[in-house]
Amino acid sequence: MARRIIKIDADICSGCSLCADACHEGAIAIVEGKAKLIREDYCDGLGNCLPVCPTGAISFEERETAPALQTANDKAAKNSTTSELHQWPVQLRIVPVHAPYFDNADVLIAADCAAYACGSFHSRFMKDKITFIGCPKLDNIDYSEKLTEILEKNNIRSITSVKMEVPCCNGIEQAVIKAIEKSGKNLPRQASTFSITGEVLEG
Repeated sequence: MARRIIKIDADICSGCSLCADACHEGAIAIVEGKAKLIREDYCDGLGNCLPVCPTGAISFEERETAPALQTANDKAAKNSTTSELHQWPVQLRIVPVHAPYFDNADVLIAADCAAYACGSFHSRFMKDKITFIGCPKLDNIDYSEKLTEILEKNNIRSITSVKMEVPCCNGIEQAVIKAIEKSGKNLPRQASTFSITGEVLEG
């Protein structure tokens, strides 16, 4: 089948390995000092490797090649059709400070964009959690005060934060850290960061 796939110009490749590090599918490797597409079927055609190449050695081409293998996110998104939302509302600004669903709950606090970036967000992150969303840039507030009050007045078991890699999302994770500290509770905390293409970079 014809599809978009990367092409690497070995003559101008410096062998820096930045493209191999950026390829989340493992399609690129450094072979004899040069970047090489070692698995065409792993290349998803998204081109995460292009912007990191310092010499411009990588480009796209359309040609006959094996179909790309499904990524874990693709498979999960196709197989998961059930919502994992267990309460309402979800906007952090308007959630009540005290509610029955908080009792012995694992809480997820996510940046608004996260669920749209990651196809498997419900099954992978929301499952068995009470979920709240917010955007530090749009809301332009410090969520830590609300979160501190929620932690102080409820029996929360753990808290997970999910943000995008963009700088404006950092307020989500910082608010969670500050709220745990101010509440005086020693809560288990996890943090994940997504790329703008939905790949999990951390966590």
